[in-house]
Amino acid sequence: MSRILYVLDYLSHNTDAEKGATLKEIQAYLLNQTNLGAVSVLSIKRDIERLDTMGYTVGVRKGAHNTAYYYMKERGFTFNEIRFLVDSVSINKFLNNEQKQRLFKKFEGLCSEAEVRKLVGRITLSEVAPPSLDLLDNLECVHQIIAEKRKINFKYGKYNTNRVIEYYTKKRNLIPCQVVYTAERFYLKVIVEDTGNVRNYRIDRMKDITAGERVDIMPKLSKAEGFSADIFVPEVYEDVQLRVKRVLLDDMIEQLGNYAHVREDETDPENYILVRAKMGISHGLYRWIMKYGADMEVLAPETLRQEMAKRLHEAYQQYEK
Repeated sequence: MSRILYVLDYLSHNTDAEKGATLKEIQAYLLNQTNLGAVSVLSIKRDIERLDTMGYTVGVRKGAHNTAYYYMKERGFTFNEIRFLVDSVSINKFLNNEQKQRLFKKFEGLCSEAEVRKLVGRITLSEVAPPSLDLLDNLECVHQIIAEKRKINFKYGKYNTNRVIEYYTKKRNLIPCQVVYTAERFYLKVIVEDTGNVRNYRIDRMKDITAGERVDIMPKLSKAEGFSADIFVPEVYEDVQLRVKRVLLDDMIEQLGNYAHVREDETDPENYILVRAKMGISHGLYRWIMKYGADMEVLAPETLRQEMAKRLHEAYQQYEK
């Protein structure tokens, strides 16, 4: 079995769709780089056939003088998929450079040497300073506690005015339900057992995470009934109608997704669109609307329109002082 692993390693790191290896090249590698001694070409060919039956897709193409060139056709991930994963890790602000390099090495193990050179050439490390806590460890711990159906205890940190994170203990009856990634942050959604209320905690602000007592019946989070502007559970969902500058059409479709119904504003089709969607009414929605300024107008419901008018007036008064 050790010989077939050497053959697999050679094909994985020295061949790809553009470059193959002959049986004699593999034979020379086994002779010079391993302690297996001389291995017959026929034995190597049988090993390659066995790899194929084991689920490793080894391709073969004919070269000059009808020479067969073998290459690793499928590694589980395509090169473009691996490159996407590497780029995603590169721009991740939660990982320090040492953690990133460790992950890169693992990705490189899935590539041929030629692909590794292409991969490294495309890596641009983020210079944003990561948090001091190890997010990977926190995520692993949280997922484990959720899988074990236990309550969770932890210390939670918030910045003070001196830019120092102060931690306080969360030891209430918190039942962890789901990890959510939104707005470039990882959040843990928990349900407070005593009240049934949903709370959200940034996982990169948690430390000293421990499992509590086992939960007999895990509660379920309610499903979103429409667009939510932030991670917090809205008080109510309503049918919202907006008049929006046409230049924001892509932005509306991307943010509202399948909840959005868009049509031209017949009064000014070149400059405005009408957007209708079911939205969660919350402080997050108020802030979301306000960030578009005069490029967005609430048409309905009237209660939301009045609330926005009130908030905009208060903001205006801040600058009139």
